[in-house]
Amino acid sequence: MTWQRRLISNGNPMETVVGFSRAVRVGPFIAIGGTAPVAADGSTVGIGDITAQTRRCFEIIGAALADAGSGFDDVVRTRILLTDIENWRAAIEVRKAFCLTARPVDTIMAVSGFVNPQWLVEIEVDAVCQTAGTPPSSDGS
Repeated sequence: MTWQRRLISNGNPMETVVGFSRAVRVGPFIAIGGTAPVAADGSTVGIGDITAQTRRCFEIIGAALADAGSGFDDVVRTRILLTDIENWRAAIEVRKAFCLTARPVDTIMAVSGFVNPQWLVEIEVDAVCQTAGTPPSSDGS
């Protein structure tokens, strides 16, 4: 079986500069890379507020899942990267609001920092879409 590869963009100008996609869907599999707490204008959301930053990350992830023809019920893995591991409980409380039904596996880890020092968290998500096939690509890929 040959699966179509679909790139999901959220319009971030760095996607073409760096060569990444917000998400990639191949058949039923969806991978969403490190998602930072960034507003549409590129500014950091919730500076110093782990709850606001985690919520923003999951909002961006939710939009990418929807663009890929999926949703949080299809999430099978989350990875939460924190600059301060003491923030894990607050981040998990936000995660539960988005992922409690799916109950995906989870990894929580501390990192030394991110590209933007205002970011307290980045989140990665993997999903397996329960609908058959891959939605048609809007970009021809």
